[in-house]
Amino acid sequence: MMISKKLLILVSVLSFNAVSMANEHESDPSLPIPEEQSFVTSHTGKFGGRKLDYSAEVSNMLLKDSEGGVYASVVTTAYLAKEKQANRPVTFVFNGGPGSSSVWLHMGMVGPKRVVVPSDAQDAGNAPYQMVDNEYSILDVTDIVLIDPVGTGFSKLAGKGTAEDVWGLKEDAKTTATVIREWIRKNKRWNSPKYVLGESFGTTRSAAMLPYLHNREEPIRLNGIIMVSQALDFTGSTPWTPHNMLAYVTYLPSMSATAWYHNKLADRPASLTEHLEEVRSFAVNEYLPALFKGSRLPAAEFNQVASKLAGYLGLDVNYVKRANLRVQANRFEKQLLREEGLSTGNFDSRYTTNETDDLAVTTRYDAASAAVSAAYTAALNDYLHNDLGVSWLQPYIVSSSEVGDNWVWHRGSHSEPQFVHAASYLAEGMSKNPALKVMVASGYYDYSTPFFDAEFTFGRHGIDMSRVTMTYYESGHMMYLHHPSLQKLAEDTRAFYLVK
Repeated sequence: MMISKKLLILVSVLSFNAVSMANEHESDPSLPIPEEQSFVTSHTGKFGGRKLDYSAEVSNMLLKDSEGGVYASVVTTAYLAKEKQANRPVTFVFNGGPGSSSVWLHMGMVGPKRVVVPSDAQDAGNAPYQMVDNEYSILDVTDIVLIDPVGTGFSKLAGKGTAEDVWGLKEDAKTTATVIREWIRKNKRWNSPKYVLGESFGTTRSAAMLPYLHNREEPIRLNGIIMVSQALDFTGSTPWTPHNMLAYVTYLPSMSATAWYHNKLADRPASLTEHLEEVRSFAVNEYLPALFKGSRLPAAEFNQVASKLAGYLGLDVNYVKRANLRVQANRFEKQLLREEGLSTGNFDSRYTTNETDDLAVTTRYDAASAAVSAAYTAALNDYLHNDLGVSWLQPYIVSSSEVGDNWVWHRGSHSEPQFVHAASYLAEGMSKNPALKVMVASGYYDYSTPFFDAEFTFGRHGIDMSRVTMTYYESGHMMYLHHPSLQKLAEDTRAFYLVK
């Protein structure tokens, strides 16, 4: 069969174009770029005893790189007072993770609605869950902008965005600072007092993003930072590393508070706070020196410290001796109530659960998270779609395993392993901004970020303690799960804004 030269040329051109298009597709694997969209509704509520008309705006913001290319779509939920006040603050709020959405602070502390869960650390049960007006929200003193980091909530990578662009300590800090700056720009809030409220890793983010906010090109100063369950130096909040001597000390008061709560102390004091003062003193003046001496510790001193430690922990002294005075917090969760067949929670050690394996050394899951996560998830989704009119159909990612799986704390193949440390960012930020004030809220029953570690962290690094307010609650990591603590947290936070 004869084939004309023209046909051959045409086939060749078509083939070349097809290959070129395929190669172009392979080299340009862009993600979908959603349109920017907003859902705005009007509401009236009563917060801090004050009636307030406000708007709620759920919107997505497209983030662009230096060349104008979109790399992410970040969703914010803003609650703004309708009555315009020249000096009304705006507060940017986020949870931690990495990989957590803002659902917890949104539906537990700062939002105009909150989900009701049992205050006494019992399981929240199944749907339907009760939602009520949140009289404890701080909307009476500040506008609120909740941020869902990329990969959480409805926020996601877009365009040519990659995990390397956003899922790392510095990358996340830079991205969050960009969101805050762009929100301020779009809403013309340059001269408003500006605050950040972060929880857990959200406090790490709060400190790490200070250099990106106060950059040379367009510097932004914060008036204040509220740190709920601070995590600025992971050395004192990493108890599962056997050779991390510091964590044995920083966790001891929280573990003793747990034994106090569950009535495991032989001579249980009436006052928890007075008891913890005694435990703090023992931890610093006797326990830490004993751990430092190690095998050089005389037998008599070993036995004396073991006896005291067992008493403060509510454990058998032989268990403490077999542990060589080193009782890990994640083992303590399983050991304290082992005879009852129960384990205590990590986020909040008031919670207990009956796990199937009573002989296990550590717990299989967190009792506190298991008790309340479904309630918060259901409440937020119901509220977003039925109250705020959000019509997006994609899942709202409460906690992202994808973010965690792709997270990089330190980049560089030759970097030595090290604990995450963000306290120096805060110290430098406070030095550059002499008016920056900080509030640190800690729960006594928190095993994720123990309160004694907060004291240890803020007691060094050159942080000006005259500008730091430390507050404490008889609850855990999310202290707002405990109703009296929620009320106290709201009062303490409101007072923080009002103090000049």
